[in-house]
Amino acid sequence: MNAIDPDLVAGYLVRTRWFAGKGRPFAVRNTQEVGALSGGAAGPVVTVYVVDLDYRDDEGGTERYQVPLSAYDGFEERIAHAYIGPIEEDGRTRHLFDAVHDRDAMTLWLEALVAAEASGEAVVGGLRFHRVPGSEPLDPALRASAMTGEQSNSSVRFDDTAIMKIFRKLSAGTNPDIEIHDVLTRAGSTSIAPLAGWVDADLDGETVQLAMVQKFLHTATDGFELALASVRTLLADPEHRADESGGDFAGEAARLGEALAEVHALLRESFAAERRGTAEAAALAGEMTARLDAAVRVVPELEPHAPRLRAVFARVAELDGLDVQRVHGDLHLGQTLRTSHGWRIVDFEGEPGRPFDERSLPDSPWRDVAGMLRSFDYAPGVIEMSMTGEHADDGERLRSERAREWSERARRHFVEAYRAAVQGDAPLSAEQRTLLDAYVADKAVYEAVYEKRNRPAWIHIPLGALTAIAAGTSAAG
Repeated sequence: MNAIDPDLVAGYLVRTRWFAGKGRPFAVRNTQEVGALSGGAAGPVVTVYVVDLDYRDDEGGTERYQVPLSAYDGFEERIAHAYIGPIEEDGRTRHLFDAVHDRDAMTLWLEALVAAEASGEAVVGGLRFHRVPGSEPLDPALRASAMTGEQSNSSVRFDDTAIMKIFRKLSAGTNPDIEIHDVLTRAGSTSIAPLAGWVDADLDGETVQLAMVQKFLHTATDGFELALASVRTLLADPEHRADESGGDFAGEAARLGEALAEVHALLRESFAAERRGTAEAAALAGEMTARLDAAVRVVPELEPHAPRLRAVFARVAELDGLDVQRVHGDLHLGQTLRTSHGWRIVDFEGEPGRPFDERSLPDSPWRDVAGMLRSFDYAPGVIEMSMTGEHADDGERLRSERAREWSERARRHFVEAYRAAVQGDAPLSAEQRTLLDAYVADKAVYEAVYEKRNRPAWIHIPLGALTAIAAGTSAAG
């Protein structure tokens, strides 16, 4: 396919959910073809482009995105919603579509994955398709359909058998999502969706990973949606306490804590884990304090809590060290699925804004625990907002009390189940409590900045948590 007009690509990027630069001035600097698949005379030509762009605001910076495109001689009405525009090629007009939304295009990727089953790898059209040994065979007749709802990547489902995540924002090197899923799949983890394969290519002398394929969990429910439904059930009849209601989430939270403990244990066995000393503890405290100082400039409402939060972070600097290992790095209820066979933890990609080498650095497992605790605070907060004004003041007061009960029970049962799975009857140590409180506070500070900039009506959720932490309430509930 000929080179694409940069303005055509830029115009499409700003219409997508996954482009992180919406609202910022940018220019497409370069488009490179890394591979192409052909469906023959009757099918599409699918070209995988990597797009480099530069931001033109004071913040500046560059980003790289994957844009697979289907080209047809005629306009395909069935995928009109994914239309990018026309190009002139060899004296004729070709129509371009986002290939992720094109069933025929994704079938070409599926066929290449099937071709890789015999030897574990197949090179098709310049793309390398890898299969994990022992993964279930894929039927080339499976029907592809793009999934909705994702914001940073795109996913394609192959009936009820497999799901392929196509990474939109790219970095050179090994994607942590593939790396960790590969290790946990080979270790036999029951708390993930097993990895079936991945796709990569060469770009500028380096390997760039483009997609990963996992087993589709057809009985799965999004963890945050399940939590919201639980809170909604509880608050619909607030006369009953959380532990008396069908809306109690404590049991699910405990099982999720056990699943996280299993994943952490396998990660400790599979990657380097170490005990770091006082200098590293002090550096962590400094990073948390610096983030707080920066956040106060954006969220003035943090100022009354800042002295006590700094004291929480200062206690980290007093530790004689901390244990670090590979972790999830961006864990919350939205990164979990509840299946008929238990909880599954997904999306080990880490924080999307950081390069791969930083996301792969060892960290404290209490960061993951803290992320989940904050999620248990958000679920009742979101439901409460949706119900505000539906009842008299007494009803709202009782609902708020029940919402606090829901969150406290979920947090407490999650931490207790995680602790018991990790260390048996031994209680949380002073060091562990210090780290957990600090990581929860650090996460809530981040949330306050995010909500101030994006959802001001939600800012009371992290501010409420920071008020409790500043007052000395345990993060675990």
